[in-house]
Amino acid sequence: MTLHLFPFGLFALSVALPANALAQGAHTTSAVELAREAGRLQPGQWVWAPEISPRGPVLVVVDLSTQVATVYRNGVRIGVSTVSSGKPGHETPTGVFTILQKDPRHRSSTYNNAPMPYQERLTWDGVALHAGGLPGYPESHGCVHLPLEFSRLLFGTTQLGGTVIVSGRAGEPIAGVSPGVFSPAGDRRGTHVPLAPDESYRWQPELSPTGPLTIILSRSDGRAIVMRNGIEIGRARVELPDQNFETHVLSYIAGAGGAEGHWAYVAVPGHDGDQGRPLDMSIADKARIPEAFRKAVLGAVAPGTTMLVTQAPVLPASTGGKLTVLASEEAK
Repeated sequence: MTLHLFPFGLFALSVALPANALAQGAHTTSAVELAREAGRLQPGQWVWAPEISPRGPVLVVVDLSTQVATVYRNGVRIGVSTVSSGKPGHETPTGVFTILQKDPRHRSSTYNNAPMPYQERLTWDGVALHAGGLPGYPESHGCVHLPLEFSRLLFGTTQLGGTVIVSGRAGEPIAGVSPGVFSPAGDRRGTHVPLAPDESYRWQPELSPTGPLTIILSRSDGRAIVMRNGIEIGRARVELPDQNFETHVLSYIAGAGGAEGHWAYVAVPGHDGDQGRPLDMSIADKARIPEAFRKAVLGAVAPGTTMLVTQAPVLPASTGGKLTVLASEEAK
């Protein structure tokens, strides 16, 4: 493994980034070395190993509790970086997001035209991944700051509509993925209509024909909610088995050599040992889901689909309330 201290480069010379935004990074082609380096990163440092999994859908998981971002490709960890998230009063929101916009030379329209190199927008009200200061603690106005070179590498790896999960809480050593997939703030999409009393499921794929798929299963609410490209296309009444249905995140992984794909756990905070473990289909088989809905969802699942399974509720407190998916739509 070779360690590199990267220079600013032509673009970065033109912006006034904090010195620690340009930090020490390590390139490796070894999964063992990636794990070793990831376990001892200091503020501003990162490790990158894209050759471990050269192809497949990309998932980014940001853990606010440890101030670390992890990049997975086809379910395999290929990069880890320290981050700096929102400071008190400007906390970075948690939930499941999609990448709405990518701009390598973005500048803030809110904070004095401040440079935000390699910006990857998560919300239209200003939350994004981008290069920025990395003091070792939360200090941004809500964005997730990354080292400059790592943000460049990540920018070249992700695609519009890619999934980003932000979880945990700064200052807490262990935290599960937040159930905050929905938020009442900044609604740009309107009300998510609840199921009628005699309605067991709803499936409307025409509302968003293409884009990344996200499935949320809430055991406490007894609901499955399906979004494509951040727009709800289906929901159903479900009954989930009791065992081991705390919060988990799974990604649908493409099979090698044309083989059938499978669901694999992602090592989100508090579940580090889960990485790559296949879903126990005996648990899934015990879930009671309307058969027509199940077939429709399975027909839409593709490599890169994300599934969040949680005990936490996702329905509004009162019938007919608004829920906003913190995900994608075209800028207006």
